[in-house]
Amino acid sequence: MRVKAARSLLFLPATSPQLLARATERGADALVVDLEDAVPPERKAEARPLAAAAIRALVARGAEVLLRINADPASIDADLATIPQGAAVTVMLPKVDAAAQVEALAARLAALGQRVSIAALIETPRGVLEAPRIAAVAGICALGFGAEDYAAAVGLAPAPVTLGVPAQIVGIAAHAHGHAFWGLAGSVAETVDMDAFGALVRLSRQLGFTGSVCIHPRQVPVVNAGFGPTPEELDWARRVVAAAEEARARGEGAVLLDGRMIDRPIEDRARRWLAR
Repeated sequence: MRVKAARSLLFLPATSPQLLARATERGADALVVDLEDAVPPERKAEARPLAAAAIRALVARGAEVLLRINADPASIDADLATIPQGAAVTVMLPKVDAAAQVEALAARLAALGQRVSIAALIETPRGVLEAPRIAAVAGICALGFGAEDYAAAVGLAPAPVTLGVPAQIVGIAAHAHGHAFWGLAGSVAETVDMDAFGALVRLSRQLGFTGSVCIHPRQVPVVNAGFGPTPEELDWARRVVAAAEEARARGEGAVLLDGRMIDRPIEDRARRWLAR
């Protein structure tokens, strides 16, 4: 699976070998080795060789791997040095406020001889306003929306009513360039009430998110289910495709199904659901 098609991305602190050991058994589409928020400042240096070993092990086990680095320019080069040469890793850059940050990261990666993709995390009001320019930078494969950081920046709770509009702005920028769009229109912190968490995931899908990070293995199956078509949607999609193909065989460009007109955009949506 290409990382941009990932529904669930499970965070793994670089300093937690016990979590890394079973990471590929959790069902996540991708794994994020984290050098940023999950690692306290005094352990960053210790975490980097652990991250390098984790990346090698996870790639060898066939996992889709991302590395979340620190946004601090003084840390970026040391963080990037943990990527094994030639490893198929996506670099996740947090706290992106401007396209220039991504361009600088791409230049660093090129200087290191690393041809890896970049996922830019947008977590502030300024980043939201700059999202169209950030999404246009070469090498980007995904945009992420940091609900908790954005809510903190505006001094409000991370609820859909607060986050819906900024999230959709970032999502429109991502979709305009064919990128994945990761995150939730609310807090990712819920690890007990999976019914409530599942409702948030389904709402986020309706707002344009294509997947989400997970901070606990319990969230993974909920995210996978919520960001995939439901059985009812798949049944509808199969019937749409069949009806559209029958219409074309008759030389017609559109057809009625269940009392509703089916034309090419609706067929395209149905085919995308079936492909996923």
